[in-house]
Amino acid sequence: MKTGIKRALFWTPRVMCILFALFLSLFALDVFDEGYGFWESILALLIHLVPVYIVVIVLIIAWRWEWVGAILFTALAVFYLVSSWGRFHWSAYLAISGPLVLLGVLFLFNWIYRAQLRTR
Repeated sequence: MKTGIKRALFWTPRVMCILFALFLSLFALDVFDEGYGFWESILALLIHLVPVYIVVIVLIIAWRWEWVGAILFTALAVFYLVSSWGRFHWSAYLAISGPLVLLGVLFLFNWIYRAQLRTR
């Protein structure tokens, strides 16, 4: 496997996960439109960021154990679909669960090709 492909396969799921966490954090900014006071807004923001915390924790786990990350990201996608089914337009499910499934697949490939990715 060529060095460029190795780097891309190793770094793509990690960078994509960070970007996905940033994307999710944008949804937490709606608390500032609610008219809360300062401390209520901070508390609401911290609560709205719980999905981001979960994604970052799974990324930390997946960084070391790719196979666990593959399972956890796929499980997060299924959990989101099951817990919110019927409440949103289909594009919301695609925007949230789609990247999670893709991350699960990419971390699975990381685990499968781990020996080739780790060699110099």
